[in-house]
Amino acid sequence: MDAEYFHRLEAMNYVLTHDDGQSVADLDKADVILVGVSRTSKTPTCLYLANRGVSAANIPLVPGYPLPPELFEVKKPLIIGLTKNPKHLTQVRKNRLNVLNQDQETDYADPETVQEEIRNARRIFTRHKWPVIDGTRKSIEEIAAVVLQNYARHRDNSS
Repeated sequence: MDAEYFHRLEAMNYVLTHDDGQSVADLDKADVILVGVSRTSKTPTCLYLANRGVSAANIPLVPGYPLPPELFEVKKPLIIGLTKNPKHLTQVRKNRLNVLNQDQETDYADPETVQEEIRNARRIFTRHKWPVIDGTRKSIEEIAAVVLQNYARHRDNSS
């Protein structure tokens, strides 16, 4: 056990405390903040990043609910939007409902609603000039690799 181990452990604790929009008061302590609609791999990507020593938070885009104001006050973290192809995301959500034994006839997995969620997410990402990663055909490791590349550039530009 060395300093790197404890740094990764700290990052993991940060991710768990800041999962799914929790504990937004100290978002500025994050290295990276991932924003996206449900089932765009925010949580697993954050967990993978923590294992690499990156403190990551994730904020869900939920229809009808505003993003927390604290998100727009951060100075240090890199904010990245996560998205997926609407057809693929609809299927992922239907599978999720099936696993949970829940009704498939819901807005959560409705193709038109999902498409509108993705459109709205992209508008937000564009408005705030956040980089966007489309995780449609990417593994968690591949998404994280792109996040890490963006984060390295962000750190270099901030120095």
